[in-house]
Amino acid sequence: MTLITDTLSRAADTDAPLIPSLAERWSPRGYDPTAVIDESTLTTVLEAARWAPSASNLQPARFIVARRGSEQFAVVHAALVGFNRAWADAASVLIVNIADTTMNPGQDNPWASYDLGQAVAHLSIQAQHEGLHTHQMGGFDADAIVKAFELDVNLSVVSITALGVLGDVNALSADLLERESAPRTRKPLSELLLADA
Repeated sequence: MTLITDTLSRAADTDAPLIPSLAERWSPRGYDPTAVIDESTLTTVLEAARWAPSASNLQPARFIVARRGSEQFAVVHAALVGFNRAWADAASVLIVNIADTTMNPGQDNPWASYDLGQAVAHLSIQAQHEGLHTHQMGGFDADAIVKAFELDVNLSVVSITALGVLGDVNALSADLLERESAPRTRKPLSELLLADA
């Protein structure tokens, strides 16, 4: 089995040219447990999320930013389930991605989750540009996060992003190393286009 030692070995084999930050983006599980992201870089990554497009400029994206070693990090990590909990403690930062689902008082925002997704995508690409890596997670106990951070009912916890620096993949368990080293695949573009007139 080939071990992953750098991002170049994980670059996507695209059918059309992409900017490097898109082509080289992947979702590692092997993070450096000693790496610290400086505050300026972390602010830049979050600023990219802030400037993502949103319907009617409502900007429904909200974030809990938990740095490794903090009480908040421990709370977010404890809410992870399955494989996620096994590796995410090595990430430098865990970011809880939350959608404010209200548009106006008493009116739901049907685009809140979509707009949050845009913000997280912008965050991910900016992180890649900064030499960092992200991994999006859906396996977590949302109720535990809502309770721990006393979130309002209109705030919907959608996903969690691990942010950090690549570490030694050989430190991963055999199961996680197999996932880390698996070939990157995507459906062909023709399967995604329902119409292309």
